[in-house]
Amino acid sequence: MRVTVTEAGPRVLRFRVSPQQGELVTENNAREALIDVREDWEFAEVHLPDARHIPLGEVVERIDEVPSTGGTVYVICARGARSAKAVQQYRGQGIDGVNVAGGMLGWIDAGLPTAPTGDERGSA
Repeated sequence: MRVTVTEAGPRVLRFRVSPQQGELVTENNAREALIDVREDWEFAEVHLPDARHIPLGEVVERIDEVPSTGGTVYVICARGARSAKAVQQYRGQGIDGVNVAGGMLGWIDAGLPTAPTGDERGSA
C-alpha cells in the first residue's frame, strides 16, 4: 500500500491513505488498528466496522488502548482534520499513525462499508 506524505508546515508531516486504501487494510490485515476520533454522537450515527472509538480529546489519556501489534494505526474522523491531529499525537508517542484522507465523508462517498446503525462494539 502506498502512503502519501505531504508537508503540513515547518517540520510537520502528514501521513495519510485514501479511503479505498484504508478499506484494503481493514479487509486484508487484521493486525492493523482502526481508530475513530469523532465525538460520541458522530460515532453512534455511523462508523466503520471494527473501529475503536477514542474521541480526539481523549487520545492522550487513552494511549494504552491503542493495540500494541507494532502495525500501523489508521485514524479517521469526519473529514480528516481531527484525525490528522491524532496522528501527530500518536507519532509523538512512537505509534505508526496514518490519517484516512477525507474521513468518514470520503469513505461514505466512495461507497465503502459502514457498521450497521446501533452497532456500538467499538465503544469503550
